[in-house]
Amino acid sequence: MNKRSKKMAENRAKLISAAKKAFAEKGFAASSMDELTASAGLTRGALYHNFGDKRGLLAAVVDQLDSEMALKAREVGVKYDDPWQGLLAEGTAYIEMALDPVIQRIVLLDGPAFLGDPSQWPSQSSCLAATKSKVEKLICEGILKPVDAEAAARLLCGAALNAALWVAASAAPEDVLPRSIEAFRALAAGFLNPS
Repeated sequence: MNKRSKKMAENRAKLISAAKKAFAEKGFAASSMDELTASAGLTRGALYHNFGDKRGLLAAVVDQLDSEMALKAREVGVKYDDPWQGLLAEGTAYIEMALDPVIQRIVLLDGPAFLGDPSQWPSQSSCLAATKSKVEKLICEGILKPVDAEAAARLLCGAALNAALWVAASAAPEDVLPRSIEAFRALAAGFLNPS
């Protein structure tokens, strides 16, 4: 990596870090670009150059956080010897992260409000691909019914995402969490092969 590329990467990281802090504390709409760039020791020009605008910066922060959520969920899932239980644990872990105030505000509230449908985010696409691969394996092993793997993966990912969105948006997230996990697991169990 040449010196210029390294500097650009450093500036991107500084802006993402400053934005994450500002968006978590004040929310996206109330965060000032001038305050945000000043806290990173950079100018508005650096923000525009790296992200296009404030919305582009939000997209980068959401992508980073949502990717971290998926990674943490996978880390939970691999602890299980049973691949089906591992997949359920991943979905459950993703839903549980909706209680984290930073994730709640940035990824699950401001993200959809300002970036649109979360199922279309790049981080969700990679999550879908990983889930589809696991579903295909579970179908081949006879653990799941022989359904369309992409459809099943989309429904499982969508259920976990929508449960997390519900938890984050509710007036009492701690009360909604167990209900959403119970329903997610019941829905997912419908894919199990009874034979």
